[in-house]
Formats: sequence, structure tokens, C-alpha cells
Amino acid sequence: MTAKIVEGGQRNSKTKRLRRLRTSIGERELDALLISQPENLRYLSGFTGSSGWLLISGQNAILATDFRYVEQAKGESPGFEIVQIKQELHDWLPGLVSDLGWHRLGFEANFISYDGYHKLGEATKIKQINLQLVPTTGIVEQLRSTKAPEELGFITKAVELADAAFEEAKPIIRPGMREKEIAWEIEKILRQEGSEGIAFEIIVASGPNSALPHARPTERMIRSGEPLLIDMGARISGYCSDLSRTLFLGKADRPFREIYDIVFKAQATAIEEVESGMDASQADRLARSIIEQAGHGDEFGHGLGHGVGLAVHEFPRLGLGSSDLLADGMVFTIEPGIYLVGQGGVRIEDMVVLENGKARVLTRASKDT
Repeated sequence: MTAKIVEGGQRNSKTKRLRRLRTSIGERELDALLISQPENLRYLSGFTGSSGWLLISGQNAILATDFRYVEQAKGESPGFEIVQIKQELHDWLPGLVSDLGWHRLGFEANFISYDGYHKLGEATKIKQINLQLVPTTGIVEQLRSTKAPEELGFITKAVELADAAFEEAKPIIRPGMREKEIAWEIEKILRQEGSEGIAFEIIVASGPNSALPHARPTERMIRSGEPLLIDMGARISGYCSDLSRTLFLGKADRPFREIYDIVFKAQATAIEEVESGMDASQADRLARSIIEQAGHGDEFGHGLGHGVGLAVHEFPRLGLGSSDLLADGMVFTIEPGIYLVGQGGVRIEDMVVLENGKARVLTRASKDT
């Protein structure tokens, strides 16, 4: 009975998503939208294969894929018309569009190459098909930015798994270990505890390497007193988590102890004061102003945070110049940092969900250094 309820809930969610998408398609005066971004395919249809296309119109919901995934698509995407395709997009799409009588087809401009677009345009001319290709951006991604209850459930499980993995790995870490060694220990724990792989390549950066926000683990041995930045995430049912902590093995060097306190205060302030209806750039200012007042504005070079869901980086984007509007149901990170080139850096990152106008912190991993 429980399984049937879950399946029914997932079907209802997909129906609502398609309804919202069709409204957006109509507002743009499109006959249909071609969807190629993998996370968008999964969000709308449940399909998890690595090769497929969705075609959504007011009446049609078509999932096109090749021989390898046809049976998988039938099982994962009930209610969708499954079309088996051969060759490249420009070989099969013009004929299908012509048969359906579409003339204005939107496509995801960020996920079709110029070469693919050019070949598709040439194919429609050769076959004398009256088709206008209309580039679009962010249509499905905007829908994904607000999470349904079942999505939040998956995200919460991914957060809890990452929290537990961090706490399990923390006592293992000691001076003399190499960054790559620590990253592998964390990955092993995540996988052993049930993560679907890792949400992204784990960052373990020590000493001067921690001044690189997206450092990759190296053979460098960590030392007592210097900052050790760990950025990690789990994945459950396709949904990600994202967690960053900065540790000091032994007594922290005084400059970095002070920097840690500044970052901690900036993050706590942003979590406390961010709210629904706020412009994302305004949210960024909540933390940035504190870091600037402490004299480290130039050393906080990235945005305050980003949405997390089926992708580890998605809408909304919390940063300078972002026009995204925050709303209840959005899940995103709050991760200020200070990075001293050649010396080291500090970043603290938690995930929050906006509920009843305020942020509820999902992450529970300890922040004691």
C-alpha cells in the first residue's frame, strides 16, 4: 500500500509539473518545447537514462530515446509516449515535428550545441519543413527552483547522509594525511552509507590550497594549525546535498581563528535574516557587508549560495547582480568565505529551505573546529 501511495504521489507531481510547463510554453506562444538537459528530463518524466529527449506540447508528452533505453523509459515514464529514435537529432526530429504540425519549437539554448542547432536548421530547409527554432533558457529550471514535499524529503535524506559521513570521517583525519587520502575516506563512507555515488568531486584543501574555492585534492600532507577545507555532498534518488566545513587540527593560527569567526558571523546573520520575497542579491549583501566591514571584502569573491536539487548548482543564484526572487519552497546554500591567496581560506556552508518566510537549516554537521 505504501509503495502505491508513493507511486501515485510521484505521478501527481509529474502531472502538476507538466501543467505548469504547458502554461509557460503557451505564454511564449510556442507549439512545443524540446528538452535535452538531463536533470530537466528526470524532473518532468522520471527518466534516468543518459540519452533522451522530451517533446512537450499542449497535447503531447513524448520521450524519444534510442534502443538501449526504450524498455527503461517505458518503466520509468508511464504516461509518456515512448518513441524509439535512430541517428542524430537532425535526422529524426524534423519529420516528427512535421507529422505533429508544429511550427514554433522552443529548445534549451544552453544544452544544444551550435553545430547541433545548425544541422537541425539545415535539415528542416532541405526537407522543406516550416519550422521556427526558438531559443529558450531557464523555463524548466525555474519550475525546479521550488521544491515539492517529496523532493524536500529526498534532499533531507541526502543532507543527513552527508552530515553523518562528515562526523564519521572527522575523527579519522590527522596531521600527516594527504588531501587525496581524506577525500577517498569520505567518498567510501558516503557510498557505504547509501549515497548514489557523490554529488560532486569532493574538495579537500589544506593550508594555501584552501584559498582556492574549488581546489582539487592533491598529495599535499595536512599540518597542524592550518585550515583544512572540506566540501562534500551525497545523492539520494537523484537529489543532492552540499556541505562545507573548515577544520583546524590542533590550535588554529591566530589570523585564521579570527577569519573563521568573521565567516561564522556572516553566515549566521544571513541565515537569520534571509526571507521569502527578498531579492537574491540583497540576500548576498547580508553576509557580504559583514565581511567587508571586517576588511576582507576583496577576499570573498563568489556568491553567497546557490540552489540545490537534482543538480548541485541550480536556481536560485544568490550573488551580486542576481535578480532571482527568493520564495517559500526554495532550497539553497548559504556559504560565505574568505580566501587569502597563498595562505589559506575559510568557508562554512549549510543548506536551508525557505518555509513560512524564513530559512530553516537542514544541515546539522558540527561546526566546532
